[in-house]
Amino acid sequence: MIKGYRLRRLLAPTIGLQKAVGLFVLGIISLLLGLGLGFKPLVKPVSLWLADASHLGLERLQIPRERIAYAEWILGLFFLLLGIYMTFRAVRAVVNHIVETLSPGLTAGKIDVYVRRRQLAQGPRIVAMGGGTGLSTLLRGLKHHSSNITAIVTVTDDGGSSGRLIQDKGMIPPGDIRNCLVALADAEKSMTDLFQHRFKNDSGSLSGHAIGNLLIAALVDQAKGDFEKAIEIASDVLAIRGRVVPATLEHVRLRAILEDGAEVSGETAIVQAGRKIRRIHLDPPNCVGYRAAVEAIQEAELICIGPGSVYTSVIPNLLVPEIAEALRLSKAPKVYICNVMTQPGESDSFTASEHVTTIFNNTERKVFDYVMVNTGIPNESLLGRYRDVGQHLVEADIDTIRAIGLRVLQGNFMSDTDFVRHDPMKVVARLMALVGR
Repeated sequence: MIKGYRLRRLLAPTIGLQKAVGLFVLGIISLLLGLGLGFKPLVKPVSLWLADASHLGLERLQIPRERIAYAEWILGLFFLLLGIYMTFRAVRAVVNHIVETLSPGLTAGKIDVYVRRRQLAQGPRIVAMGGGTGLSTLLRGLKHHSSNITAIVTVTDDGGSSGRLIQDKGMIPPGDIRNCLVALADAEKSMTDLFQHRFKNDSGSLSGHAIGNLLIAALVDQAKGDFEKAIEIASDVLAIRGRVVPATLEHVRLRAILEDGAEVSGETAIVQAGRKIRRIHLDPPNCVGYRAAVEAIQEAELICIGPGSVYTSVIPNLLVPEIAEALRLSKAPKVYICNVMTQPGESDSFTASEHVTTIFNNTERKVFDYVMVNTGIPNESLLGRYRDVGQHLVEADIDTIRAIGLRVLQGNFMSDTDFVRHDPMKVVARLMALVGR
């Protein structure tokens, strides 16, 4: 009984693979036979024996040696091809078994999935920085080219569901992190839809909360306040391609100096002020950069900054001293993806070059060397809808950007939809050219 139990434990990893293993063994035997018969030096004694018809009692057939050798070659080729086929079927069965074990819901195209995931694992090391919807849009394109992605997310959001969780739980705002997790997810659509579901205003104390934010808050509780562990678990649940990390684990707020000299604190208050911003700061200013974020920048082959709200999504990450310094020292191509449209209260009437100078003036460093500028123009009726809410197409003043000493990646990067926004596939296709992919 004990020996039988031990034997079952020893063979446990092969459960469901017996046929595949048997087929693999037969395939190898067939390959060896094919190779043996196909290569004359290996079977010379056998060939001589076959050539002597007297051993077989076939003297009367008078089969020429040349024909016998030809038959050997044909037989060897047959066994060789049969061995290759059987070995391939065996390997395919093993891969299918492994994929089905890891992803029970996957029913078709298992080999393609495996090969695709291996290709993505060999993709370039990419860092994408920002916040809001701009970063998550970019990630949806990047995940088709690499799974070595690190999304560095700003943690200054203090409105909506995130703001309430900051007050109630004292945790880092999860909203932008949740959006990036969903953008990189390889899980079923039902799971990502669940993460993004937001309770309506008639849901009492849950009104306005996104389920993903609540799940992250629950994971923080389970991890005894360890935000890093909570994001790691959420990443596993969504099977994301890459990882999502905060710029800092410290609680920070945005503080803006407006054009009239007034000072406003908090991201939501800054946006609602609706006045031109002169300067923006982090409070506290000397927060410590998250180590994984800094290391990702140091090891990156491509760094993408933006798109997104210039003051509240792009600049906050760049105000973390360690992150800004890592960017300055990085030799990887660093690309700022300029917005397609201006944003009321943040970048009213900004040209592309003004987006750039605003970032450089606030960071006091040259944190990128490429600027991606959209030169496509949507139809007039679509632009009219945006003008009604105070938004305008960002002017592509390319010569001014080049005069600053930056390289320009220009082209039509807009999506063909009813919204004026970046097309992630067009943007990423141009970005991949910088790393030869």
